[in-house]
Amino acid sequence: MIRINENYLKLQASYLFSDIAKRVKAFQDAHPDKEIIRLGIGDVTQALPKACTDAFHAAVDEMAQDSTFRGYGPEQGYAFLREKIANEDFQARGADILPDEIFVSDGAKCDTGNIQEIFAGDIKIAIPDPVYPVYLDTNVMAGRTGTSKDGRFEGITYLDSTKANNFVPDVPKEKVDLIYLCFPNNPTGSTITKSQLKKWVEYARENKALILYDAAYEAFIQDSALPHSIYEIEGAKDVAIESRSFSKTAGFTGTRCAYTVVPKTCMAYDKSGNTHALHSLWNRRHTTKFNGVSYPVQRAAEAVYSSQGKVQVKSLISYYLKNAGLIRKELMALGFDCVGGDNSPYIWVDCKMDSWKFFDLMLDEAGVVCTPGVGFGRCGQGFIRISAFNNYSNVEKAMTKIRKVIG
Repeated sequence: MIRINENYLKLQASYLFSDIAKRVKAFQDAHPDKEIIRLGIGDVTQALPKACTDAFHAAVDEMAQDSTFRGYGPEQGYAFLREKIANEDFQARGADILPDEIFVSDGAKCDTGNIQEIFAGDIKIAIPDPVYPVYLDTNVMAGRTGTSKDGRFEGITYLDSTKANNFVPDVPKEKVDLIYLCFPNNPTGSTITKSQLKKWVEYARENKALILYDAAYEAFIQDSALPHSIYEIEGAKDVAIESRSFSKTAGFTGTRCAYTVVPKTCMAYDKSGNTHALHSLWNRRHTTKFNGVSYPVQRAAEAVYSSQGKVQVKSLISYYLKNAGLIRKELMALGFDCVGGDNSPYIWVDCKMDSWKFFDLMLDEAGVVCTPGVGFGRCGQGFIRISAFNNYSNVEKAMTKIRKVIG
């Protein structure tokens, strides 16, 4: 008989954002005339930069002519995009990343979920709490954990991110093999300094561990002292893989383009202790299971790095940070402690009550959708995440509604 992967049975009944969607739908069905403002999921609302749409149109026109048509492209991404990424995102900041160390994909979420396939099933995993669900769930699916007890899975080293450590976890006291880090952080909006990140790189080097560094929100960093990439830290190329996304940077959530950097010097080990280049292993996985991002989308992504594209992307980032600044200002004026919203599009709010109760209060009384912090992990209990990805007028309206409920 055909059997299932029973690790899936260990997962929660549904994905966090599916739970939210169900609650919102139930509210809409019961109150069809009540306006709902969504500040929950991190989906953008503003149009793609004109430089990107112009490049998109031009590339589509190329596909309409036999002489310029393109079929299968390189699974790793076209050289024109990989070269731009290497030059603009890394070499310009002093990080010696080569174009052929970059793998273009259709999403950072996909990459961070898929890359665990190249690692052994019995490695020790360290995951922050609270955390973006894909890190934990994909390792549960792979069978690297026991069952969940009291909201946590056996076999996982949880890296508590709390007020006490400013939502930047400390390196673990025990030895782990694979570490997930995300900065600016989703969900807390916290950032990490170079000196803090250096400790993680040193830990990984000392323990022959690997860091999976999610930098999907690096474009929102405004503080020039903060690192945009883990490769700004000496020695990180040997122990870190970094993922980024055009989704939040340039509004590609519906267009789909991202990339992961796997340096050629980054090694892992077999059971005999022999070293193997993760670049080669990921390339094998990538070419086996992925057919590449479409040519027009990659041309649109390349336009992000044009002179017009840079200006337009900066304008987009500023727009969402203006939203974030308003949300943070208004909530702090109401007496809430907040993190994020300055170098991140997310505001992490100490709501001073059960996360789901506050979610229900905001939905039922204000018609505003947020995200309950406990959905991101046990340390998220008592917090909610508010996303700045909406129209400014809606954010103003949402803050007015919240003031009426809380004030």
